[in-house]
Amino acid sequence: MKVRVRFAPSPTGPLHIGGVRTALYNYLFAKKNGGDLLLRIEDTDQGRFVPGAEEYIIESFKWLGIKFDEGVGIGGPHAPYRQSERKDLYKKFADELLEKGFAYYAFDSAADLEAKRKEFEAVKKTFQYDVNTRLQMCNSLTLPKDEVEKRISNGEQYVIRFKYPENEDVVVDDLIRGTVKINTSLLDDKVLYKSDGMPTYHLANVVDDHLMEITHVIRGEEWLPSVPLHAMLYKAFGWEAPRFAHLPLLLKPDGNGKLSKRDGDRLGFPVFPLEWHDPKSGEISSGYREKGYLPEAVINFLALLGWNSGTEQEFFTLDELVENFSIEKISKSGAKFDLEKAKWFNHHYIQQMPDSALADLLTPVLAAKNLSFPQEKVLKGVAMIKERVHFTTELWEQCHYLFEAPCSYDEQAVKKRWKHGTPLHLTEISKFIDEKYSISQMHDFVMDYIQSNELNMGQIMNSFRLALVGETKGPDLFTLIDFLGVDETKKRLFKAIDVIGERE
Repeated sequence: MKVRVRFAPSPTGPLHIGGVRTALYNYLFAKKNGGDLLLRIEDTDQGRFVPGAEEYIIESFKWLGIKFDEGVGIGGPHAPYRQSERKDLYKKFADELLEKGFAYYAFDSAADLEAKRKEFEAVKKTFQYDVNTRLQMCNSLTLPKDEVEKRISNGEQYVIRFKYPENEDVVVDDLIRGTVKINTSLLDDKVLYKSDGMPTYHLANVVDDHLMEITHVIRGEEWLPSVPLHAMLYKAFGWEAPRFAHLPLLLKPDGNGKLSKRDGDRLGFPVFPLEWHDPKSGEISSGYREKGYLPEAVINFLALLGWNSGTEQEFFTLDELVENFSIEKISKSGAKFDLEKAKWFNHHYIQQMPDSALADLLTPVLAAKNLSFPQEKVLKGVAMIKERVHFTTELWEQCHYLFEAPCSYDEQAVKKRWKHGTPLHLTEISKFIDEKYSISQMHDFVMDYIQSNELNMGQIMNSFRLALVGETKGPDLFTLIDFLGVDETKKRLFKAIDVIGERE
């Protein structure tokens, strides 16, 4: 049977980076095994639907380069792939469970359920709607058949609950966790269908996975408690269940708890792939794309949060990840998010970018500042500062002085480097900055001047750099002079001498 997996997010907000990792592992597993990956939108909970969330999910995967074979926005033989467009088909499956005795109608109101909870709390117990309590409740197991029919025909609110068999062990062989075993006496009779005509996640999920021929369900650890119910639903319908694999949690950097959506920006890094504008609160949450991360870096970093190739290799292209991926090498324990490692990966991938690609990112920034330079100049500039860049958003910060003369000078650097006599020495040095000399000759002349006048090398060279950059940073000084040209170099030098002046 051909491997078929799915990623099935709910459009209740932005896509969490942990969800991205889940989709990535599904993609790697599918491609490694010559299978298909589907994108299904699970929007049965209309009360939590957030406008724009579905579009955000699709755009995120486009940016990341994770391609689906079927699904929302793509189509395929099992369309529609949006659950709200499939709601008419779920009722017949709920009815089938009722007919087989694997489900029942429950008419308990919210007040009834709350009263029962308080009754249990009074004797220091926790109420659960299960095999031990369901015969104490208002449902089709305790009511005469004609009354059940009357209540339904009168439009009374109800839900359909799954009816677990008594004292039966549910055993599931998880590809990551191993054997998962639990007795039905410990499980609550979950709601499968609501009287508003919408199924709950549990019913819709199982029905769709079966109809869409899903062979493997690879999802987060938080769904592990649902495995017994899903396994029992497959059994109740008489369907072959897919193989299950529950991924480890993505943890906060300190390892203390799951990395949640609420941690976005609070911990100093994004937890969403793209910037998110909440349509309800107006709050803006940062995204990896807008923070200057490359999609290749995000993919590589995420792949190693919970999976290890078993080799020393750390940098993988998407194709190499597919080639090396094995679900058996996924860890059972949670993976701590490491911000410094994420930055390290991003720095590496920026270094691998062609200078032309970085120049394409810088050109619109220059245009926005009304600065115009030949493409060769921009290419040369990004090549000079590339090693210092960790995020694409840092390009202008790292190279602004190459294209724009400083309008101010770092006060601390001036205090430390600009000593009495500096203007005189820089004026003398300016005589060696001339087009008739090569860069190497200029270098030698300046070095000779410093040595023959018994000057402090660091002080003079840094004050020279301060005049050109506004700070004591940047590439090799004479490489910088070569980039700026003689005229621009002298212009900046004399401006600094004039603005900073003589110091006591």
